[in-house]
Amino acid sequence: MVVVFAVILLALLFFATEPVPVDITAIGIMVVLMMVPPVSGALASVGLLSAPIETITPDQGISGFANAATVTVLAMFILSEGVQRTGVVQILGAKISALTGDSETKQLGATIGVVGPISGFINNTAAVAILLPMVTDLAERGKTSPSKLLMPLSFASMFGGMLTLIGTSTNILASDLSARLGVGAFSMFEFTQLGLVVSLFGVVYLLTIGRYLIPERIKPQVDLTEEFEMADYLTEVAVREDSPLVGQQVQTALVETEFDVDLIQLIRGDEVFLEPLGPKQIQAGDVFAIRTDRDTLVELLEFEGLDLVPEVTVDEAELEAAGGGQNLVEVVVAPGSSLVGESLASMAFRQRYNATVLALRRGGELIRRRMDNIPLRVGDTLLVQATTGSIERLDGNRDFIVAQEIQRHDFRESKIPVAVGIVAAVVGLAAVNFVPIVVSALGGALAMVATGCLKPTEVYDAVQWDVIFLLAGVIPLGIAMEQTGAATLLAEFVVMTATYLPLLGVLGVFYVVTALLTNVVSNNASVVLMVPVAFEAATTLGANAFSFILAVTFAASTAFMTPVGYQTNLFVYGPGGYKFTDYMRVGAPLQLIFAIVTTLGIAYFFGLRP
Repeated sequence: MVVVFAVILLALLFFATEPVPVDITAIGIMVVLMMVPPVSGALASVGLLSAPIETITPDQGISGFANAATVTVLAMFILSEGVQRTGVVQILGAKISALTGDSETKQLGATIGVVGPISGFINNTAAVAILLPMVTDLAERGKTSPSKLLMPLSFASMFGGMLTLIGTSTNILASDLSARLGVGAFSMFEFTQLGLVVSLFGVVYLLTIGRYLIPERIKPQVDLTEEFEMADYLTEVAVREDSPLVGQQVQTALVETEFDVDLIQLIRGDEVFLEPLGPKQIQAGDVFAIRTDRDTLVELLEFEGLDLVPEVTVDEAELEAAGGGQNLVEVVVAPGSSLVGESLASMAFRQRYNATVLALRRGGELIRRRMDNIPLRVGDTLLVQATTGSIERLDGNRDFIVAQEIQRHDFRESKIPVAVGIVAAVVGLAAVNFVPIVVSALGGALAMVATGCLKPTEVYDAVQWDVIFLLAGVIPLGIAMEQTGAATLLAEFVVMTATYLPLLGVLGVFYVVTALLTNVVSNNASVVLMVPVAFEAATTLGANAFSFILAVTFAASTAFMTPVGYQTNLFVYGPGGYKFTDYMRVGAPLQLIFAIVTTLGIAYFFGLRP
């Protein structure tokens, strides 16, 4: 038991600080738990331990990969992708946004009204990724700060995910844990009535108190160069005839210097060139739009034979002078991106994507110089200039979310009725208990491919493999807690509060503890840790175990107080320009409201006693 507690504490530390990605931490947990018995056995055989320490067997250790929850979540990713490929969510969002005009109240209502219901039936993380560009453009067209809409987008997706079993991976995992503990799996609409009540309170809060607590971190303006405060970092220079750069290729110019400068646009006569600029040979008279700071510019003009072009403002219009569509966009580093931990230099961003990064925003922090060696994080927002074709490729890349709507022509709109019908069939079959959810979800995933909503090659890209490995890695930790008595011991500490609190208060304690934990570590890890404890506590108190498990489930899916508590919070962290403390200011009152409403709602709908 001591070893399990040590693993739990170390896991929480790693989940909270993320020295490595959370899925790697989860796999590490699994490996450590499986290694304890043989290693302790070897130590016992030489007299260093009195007896081997039992945690889990190898079969139990890898059981997460074959677990129904893991497979169901995998299938749900594929279903969500099938729906996304038809463009139905984007079309719906565009139609609704057309009705909002420049009314912030209507924009906020539309944002919440679209993402909430959608998050009940496709993965809420996917819903936010799909809708983020629509909401950003909605704010731009209505002259509203995107900060006012993006946090509500994330929060509404969380409580929308509590409407059905398939709304979040957390619900599916909690259902599987509940079944393994003998309480029974959740049905498709088991807690929908509670989810509706909680969502109603959430919507009212976001439209009233929350609306005024959310800061306007990004001013409402159309020009992205103003939004990223690039006025002091963008200018144009002309190449003199005596410049040492004449005759050099762009890709080799300035390489041997330590100048922090990017050549981002070439103007030669009446022509404007964007990336790839590398192969072009520099000529006298060439004009370059460059990104640099004032001190570097002075040195550059002195040593490299360049003249400052007078009375030129390099703004979004100037940077899009190449024509043919959008050339300047915000790009968000997505969860599960292969670029996390990499820098612009180490992944050769410019060469790989034919695009130039002009600035980086991390929450409320703006970085506009010496960005090349900064390790990227989930939620980082890059101001990128590229050709229209390159931006379309970035939009189709799983590593990024382009925060503006891109005109795409590859949606399979003819498949909209088919994809929606498949999701409805998956939900319906599971709702009437004709087949378990894992079977209907897998059948639906297969149907998406069979009907052409998805191509076979798109299936593997649809899955967020970091989430799958996270689930597979943390499930054995729950098993170890149950088998070693760790869950029982933790439950006894919580049960002690029953001396001072009524049963309803103990239920509230579980909600609050889980919610606080979820705001620091992974929501799936929280539910794995707390569900066995909730079950043991309910059993000891003679309470309704289902109600206690449900309190943990709802709390684990609603992390409002930090940007790291839930993936959707990280999605909007950069595009909204938020500070870390903004989540506490807006999210803490909402978390308190949910703690009260959820606890009372569970008592009313499901009862506290069996």
